[in-house]
Amino acid sequence: MTLRFGIAVLLALSLTACSANNRPFEFKNLAKSDMDLITDIHIMEIRDAIRELTVKLYKRNPRELAKVPEMTVSERLDAFMTVKRPEEGYAELGGLDGVDALYLAFSEEFEGDRVFALMVGITGMISASYNNQLEFYLLDDIDQQKLYNSARNLETVAWLLNTRKDIQGELMLLSNGIALDGTPNYSYERVLAKMIVIQDMMAKMVSDSTNRHINQVVHGVASMTFFPI
Repeated sequence: MTLRFGIAVLLALSLTACSANNRPFEFKNLAKSDMDLITDIHIMEIRDAIRELTVKLYKRNPRELAKVPEMTVSERLDAFMTVKRPEEGYAELGGLDGVDALYLAFSEEFEGDRVFALMVGITGMISASYNNQLEFYLLDDIDQQKLYNSARNLETVAWLLNTRKDIQGELMLLSNGIALDGTPNYSYERVLAKMIVIQDMMAKMVSDSTNRHINQVVHGVASMTFFPI
């Protein structure tokens, strides 16, 4: 038995023992570092948060989904949660995706589904920060600056959701608010805060593990400016 094979067997037995927490061992994990496994978990967490935010925004803004007849929330999620995104962007959004779609979501001229534009923008931006990958392996690299920039963009999104209004003085997209019984609802902000923490945490871990510096640029959230990813 070679040393490499012996180590692989020990790792397999160790990871199999950990399957009691409902995470069964997979041989592909032998080609992953601890950092890769951590990255995979964070990707799953942030994708779950994206789904949660999408559903919440459509519940709060049913008029946006109604702009596309017979469209469902599930179909919307299927459109932008797939790994393979359209090469020419989304036709419904004028071919835009990622950060460009974020601008569209808060544009006064845009008359389409703002929730769709926003979530296409967020999902595309987050995906780009992970090299459009759902899993990472030993030879894969990740850019700490993209992760950091995406967190700052999410802060801007949170600010715009609370402040950006149309020409009638109404919020373009409803999110946080006060219930009829006077109870404040900040659940939208909490989901975005969770996503921001995940991206910042990943940026810090990648920076520390690779000894690469994060350019912590000054970014005023009270603007319509998003960092490119």
